[in-house]
Amino acid sequence: MAAKASGASKLMPSDLGTLDKALAVLGCFSPEQRRLSLPAICAATRLPRATAHRFLRALAQQGLLAQDGPRGEYRLGLRLFALGSLALANLDLHREARPAIDRLTRLSEESVHLALFDGFNAVVIARKDSDPAHRSVVTETEHAPAHCTAVGKAMLAFQPEAIIARICQARLPRFTPATLADARSLRADLARIVRLGYALDDAEHRVGVRCIGAPIRDRAGIVFAAISVTAAAARVPTKRIAQLAPLVIDAAQDISRRLGWSGDTGITAKRGSTR
Repeated sequence: MAAKASGASKLMPSDLGTLDKALAVLGCFSPEQRRLSLPAICAATRLPRATAHRFLRALAQQGLLAQDGPRGEYRLGLRLFALGSLALANLDLHREARPAIDRLTRLSEESVHLALFDGFNAVVIARKDSDPAHRSVVTETEHAPAHCTAVGKAMLAFQPEAIIARICQARLPRFTPATLADARSLRADLARIVRLGYALDDAEHRVGVRCIGAPIRDRAGIVFAAISVTAAAARVPTKRIAQLAPLVIDAAQDISRRLGWSGDTGITAKRGSTR
């Protein structure tokens, strides 16, 4: 009986092909494309119309997609939200970071973000607002550019050269006049981040917003996440950057230790250093 069950659990090549196609359909959706028509999905996946429609119908039946009416556009379904929430609840980072997020929000009196690095972008998986009316941590997945956000640059600075080169060689979109949109400027900033231990988004992603981020390491010392403080630029003059940076670094190192890291970055969270 055990041998039969083991054999039944193996995926056949045809099963893998089916899974790849289903994932390709789900992968069409993004923060910029939350709703898609059947023709748009066919164009993105290069699947025949009949095949794409069959997968869309099956995914909708399982709650992974939803459709706005019989002939309407498709969007991601609530079952994906439930599965994603479960994954976050089981993620060590999400669990171990909560005390540090609470403490950093209280000490900084600003909003705090927690993000993962997906190889290209920062994926924000948790945030906490300093406003007393929004005291709970919100688990809301959001992609943010790595080259112009504090969490993104805090992670990118400590990646292998191959990953840094890939991002620098790609197009670096300019979001504001302050965005570091050329490889030379970005590399210089990454070197500063390695030296100081924290990253600064000086209105580079959104006009009038400043963020300070620091890297989080796993058990092996690999930087895979980051935590940041975000505020209106008027609330974070240069003098306050020097006050907030040590708090952010301390929070990142605390989370890293909770995850099993026991090394030393050589970074001391000294007040007053911004360059």
